[in-house]
Amino acid sequence: MSVFDVHEKSAPPKEAPGSPARRKRSGDPGRPRPRVPALLLNLVAVAAGVGTWALLAHLGVSGLPGPLSVARKFGDLASDGTLGDDVLASLRRVVTGFVLGTLVAVPVGFLMGWYPAVRALAEPYVQFFRTIPPLALLPLVIVLLGIGETPKIAVIFLAAFLSCVVAAFQGVISVDRTLIDAARVLGAKDRQIFLRVVVPAASPFIMVGMRIGLGASWSTLVAAELIAADQGLGYRMQHAQLYYDLPTIFVGLISIGVLGLLMDRLLLIAERRVTRWQERR
Repeated sequence: MSVFDVHEKSAPPKEAPGSPARRKRSGDPGRPRPRVPALLLNLVAVAAGVGTWALLAHLGVSGLPGPLSVARKFGDLASDGTLGDDVLASLRRVVTGFVLGTLVAVPVGFLMGWYPAVRALAEPYVQFFRTIPPLALLPLVIVLLGIGETPKIAVIFLAAFLSCVVAAFQGVISVDRTLIDAARVLGAKDRQIFLRVVVPAASPFIMVGMRIGLGASWSTLVAAELIAADQGLGYRMQHAQLYYDLPTIFVGLISIGVLGLLMDRLLLIAERRVTRWQERR
């Protein structure tokens, strides 16, 4: 018998990572930790934010209006129909620009990722306009398209398009090459590979790009409503700025935030349905 045989026989057996003995020594009782519901944490965060806001307003920080005064202004604007008209006007502009931008961005991004020639032709323009903020194009848009609804929607369209086209392009080029090669071995044609392999694999990127594009659309709204608007949340906030009407400005900010959050949640639900095959943590 060799020394190695004696060592192997005398060595204690190794314990599994989750064995009771190891958990006992490490102090881990082996029970799953209780999870706090996400909704409860959200409510706690909102309550803490409102409480901090009320405290700062009570201390008189920079004339900050308190939650109660903003709530009263919200009620006044809602009761006379002003808030409803502004919300509908802003929603119409954001939804139109965002939907049009997404509808154009997805096929352009797919073509750029699938065909190198299209990528070489389109990528310089995409990268060029990505470095220019959509707001910087406002003077040009006004000169070319006038001061109606078209220039407002055009600026929002550009913001959504530039955010989504890059995500769609990145989704196509990130598809595992092994999946494409396996489909070719099984006899799939290019059209079948594109529809059944590339599009599903790129869908998570597209949904993320849509969420980013939605945020960019709302961010561009206020500046877009600088163009001779007579309704809209951005217009109302700019009008209130002239009279130092801080409660109205806060009503506009909160309305934009809530509407953007609700639309983002809807996109998140759609993303979970579209990418239900994807492994999640």
